[in-house]
Amino acid sequence: MDIDINWGLLAPVIALQLILMITALVSLLRAQTVRGTKWIWALVIIFGNMIGSIVYFILGRKET
Repeated sequence: MDIDINWGLLAPVIALQLILMITALVSLLRAQTVRGTKWIWALVIIFGNMIGSIVYFILGRKET
C-alpha cells in the first residue's frame, strides 16, 4: 500500500494550525482570567486542532 501525500497542499494547513495553537496558548498563559479553568482550555487548544483554538478565542477569553 503506497500513499502519496501532496505536501504542497498540506503544509499551509499544518502551518496555520501551528500558528493558531501557539497564539492561543500564549494568549491563555498571559490572560489574567478566562471563562472556566485554564488547564481545560489548554486541552481544548492542543487536542481540538484548529477548531479548539478558534473556540478559545471566541468563548474562552474574558474581557476585563
